[in-house]
Amino acid sequence: MRRKLPTTQSLQAFERAARHESFTRAAEDLALTQSAVCRQIAALEEFLGVSLFRRIRRGVRLTEAGQAYSRKIASRLDALERDTLAAMAHQGAAASLELAVVPTFATRWLLPRLAGFRERHPDIQVHLTTSTRPFLFEETEFDAAIYFGEAGWPGTEAQLLMGEDAVPVCSPGLVPSPPLAPGDIARMPLLQQTTRPYAWRRWFESCGLAVEGDLGGMRLELFSMLAQAAIEGFGVALIPPFLIREELASRRLVIAHPQALPTDRAYYLIVPERKTGSLRLEAFRIWLLAECARFGDGT
Repeated sequence: MRRKLPTTQSLQAFERAARHESFTRAAEDLALTQSAVCRQIAALEEFLGVSLFRRIRRGVRLTEAGQAYSRKIASRLDALERDTLAAMAHQGAAASLELAVVPTFATRWLLPRLAGFRERHPDIQVHLTTSTRPFLFEETEFDAAIYFGEAGWPGTEAQLLMGEDAVPVCSPGLVPSPPLAPGDIARMPLLQQTTRPYAWRRWFESCGLAVEGDLGGMRLELFSMLAQAAIEGFGVALIPPFLIREELASRRLVIAHPQALPTDRAYYLIVPERKTGSLRLEAFRIWLLAECARFGDGT
């Protein structure tokens, strides 16, 4: 059965017009005339049977349906472009690994070591895309994920990599003479991580304290953002020391208290069952586990 799909030309015209909410700027991006963009979008609206834009006095605005369609189309065109570039780069040979990774771990721990994998396997290209939350592998082209959390993703196998011992850190301007008592930290601004919303509550509980307002404070998604906010003096953050070695060595950050955050979560390599026979993925898994073991030994 023939797929019911619009043309790529009409999708590209719509994506650019939706991005700018302007047919004129879409035409400039695509090196087309404005009338050509208008025709492509009119054809797409006719194909869908849905109005994607409403015309206003000074241009166009996305309809509610147009906004929803735009969010989906933009990501899928990006994915299609990535797949096309990958095929062009390898002349059709499947010599790459697509990994979803948690951002700061990838930047601060994985990337500095990845040259070692390249030396052993120069024929395998590793591509990294950041992702902080679980997803369905069936809806992506990822071969595996490096994820912090729990291992129970349906239809996957998980390999434990390492734990995470986050400690309170802050600018030395806030704490000239660490360590502080937990009660003193409770009176300071607490920087919150959106992917670990109860981290401070668990940390204070481990110190035998119940702190009112432990869920309040500036919220940031990534450890790298928490670290920079702490450096700027916005408050105290719970961050694993291995992710901020440079900041601690230069004393841009100091450990406010040595007590680590208790957690039963960890970093895992998550592999979908359909990919467990991949020789490239197995080579990466063996190398990654060896690096984690070396790191655990302090090397």
